[in-house]
Amino acid sequence: MTTALDTGLLDDLQHQVAVFARRAEQTRLGGVGQLRNSMDRAAYLLLNRLDREGPMGVKALAAGMGIDSSTVTRQVAPLVDTGLVKRTSHPEDGRAVVLQLSPRGQARLEEVRSSRRQLMALLTEDWEPTEREMFCTLLTRFNEAMGARHFPGTAPEAPTS
Repeated sequence: MTTALDTGLLDDLQHQVAVFARRAEQTRLGGVGQLRNSMDRAAYLLLNRLDREGPMGVKALAAGMGIDSSTVTRQVAPLVDTGLVKRTSHPEDGRAVVLQLSPRGQARLEEVRSSRRQLMALLTEDWEPTEREMFCTLLTRFNEAMGARHFPGTAPEAPTS
């Protein structure tokens, strides 16, 4: 049951989420220096998942991210063209395609991660370590709830260190 106090707080929360989404898209949380705005969200999330979970097929990648296979195919094409992702044949079924992070993709992902890590450090430089941990915990929980609500059965986007 939602009370009048909850309504105001929930209004504030949804407004702050909307502001965050706009600001995140405006900056693409791209990091600092030359790497700012250097990798779009879709590429970053795809490369991160391949890095964390290893080579996989398009269907598995799509299912894990809560998007359809055609979207993954479209999003991964420029990553293959630029040499960040390699397409190989499945070892047991030569007709199936396996996607994996290339060494170039691994290096590029680490550059972007490092730049974004610096940005997070700057944005939270006056926070206590426990505040950073709490924010990360709550944001992870929020994202998992959002994912479960809109994309049941998808694997959570675990943070990378």
